[in-house]
Amino acid sequence: MTVSQPFLSRLGSRPLAIAPRALDGILAVGSMLNARPAMLPARNASPGASHAVTEAGIAVVPILGPLVTRGDWLTALFGASDYGAIGSAVAAAFADPAARAVLLELDSPGGEVGGLFDLVDRLTALREEAGKPLWAVASESALSAGFAIASVADRLYVTRTAEVGSVGVVAIHVDESAADAMAGHKWTLIHAGQKKVDGNPHEPLSPGAFADIQADVDALHDELVALIARNRTTSPDAVRATQAAVYRGQRGIDIGFADRLGSVDQALADLAATLDRPARSRSPGRSSGTAAAQGRVTPHTSAAQPSRRKPDMTTETEAQAPTEDVANIETGAPDNNDHAEAEAGNGQAPDPAAAAPVSAPASPEAPANDAAQRLRSEYAEIAAIAAQAGRLGLTIDAADTMAKGIRPEALRRSVLDALSQRAEASAVVAAAPQAPAAGDSPIVRRARERAATANRNA
Repeated sequence: MTVSQPFLSRLGSRPLAIAPRALDGILAVGSMLNARPAMLPARNASPGASHAVTEAGIAVVPILGPLVTRGDWLTALFGASDYGAIGSAVAAAFADPAARAVLLELDSPGGEVGGLFDLVDRLTALREEAGKPLWAVASESALSAGFAIASVADRLYVTRTAEVGSVGVVAIHVDESAADAMAGHKWTLIHAGQKKVDGNPHEPLSPGAFADIQADVDALHDELVALIARNRTTSPDAVRATQAAVYRGQRGIDIGFADRLGSVDQALADLAATLDRPARSRSPGRSSGTAAAQGRVTPHTSAAQPSRRKPDMTTETEAQAPTEDVANIETGAPDNNDHAEAEAGNGQAPDPAAAAPVSAPASPEAPANDAAQRLRSEYAEIAAIAAQAGRLGLTIDAADTMAKGIRPEALRRSVLDALSQRAEASAVVAAAPQAPAAGDSPIVRRARERAATANRNA
């Protein structure tokens, strides 16, 4: 048996999720080694994947070359990565206390199907358990099995010349019967079980063996399509419709197989910037653990749009906000959105305890915790008024108000006065409740008076 045959036999006996050009290249190298066995290296095990952490706290895991289920000296020869080493490297990256996020750098044409789905499930679980963002960059290829791995990422970048896609499965049968005859070899396979020697290389592939291999390839393709569709938040029909095509650069984004155009450096810079944002300003991810990761664009959307981000919508409740906010400001009633908007509104709100020196001091006899509780309640009321006023077009700095010692009652009166003096007083009257429970409120009464005066002067 020639030296290249073990690897070629391995390829011939397993379904592959690999780009056709890469498969041709591997077969060509195998033939070359068959002719020149002196080129073989020492039998060292594959070094496997590893990770390195940047100064910004991003662990970069390279996934390079053909992908195989288990590494050995032959996979090292072909520069391949094995699934076990990839999984261990990503696990170590997530567990590294210096890493705030993980970035996969892919340059792979794909590889064996065996072990691929288990690896993708493992990477998904690692991301969710770690609670850290997982991004990826196709630099310069993430094809077939490589694309399946990249699809786990919260955001996938492609360089301008990088390739993504090739969502397909292939199986190889090498018929060596003619070569055997030329070499004077005649093989006799003695076996029990009709299908025991199906697909062997020493005789042409029988129709039954072909049908069985095709059925296996189709089933694996169905699983691969479903995996890509789930991870890329698209439909299986849309993935299947690509017919295992390869998409370069912007075309990969247009089809929905990638999110942004950029290099590894660009992805690192964007990820670092996302990590440095305040937590409340980050876009929602697929889980609480990936809140820093932005959403993914859907197929045929612009690459400039943020990925996987929920669309902005105005709900029926929000459409009613002006009327409700007027009533809430007048009565001091709380609103469900006040707390969140007060914290995210101007980003300047201090801890109430920090404002204690400029607020009304607690009596010497009161316990410290009672004073802190009063401050928190007072600040919460001011923040609620500021949030309600903000939805009515008035900007109030809650932190500045607290620092100046303005009480909630005084702030509420000033907001009502400001609203009543607005040029669009008639619009406020139109938006106000027509039949309040206890007569017209102060703001509605003042607005109607001003509107009536304006009509008389006209």
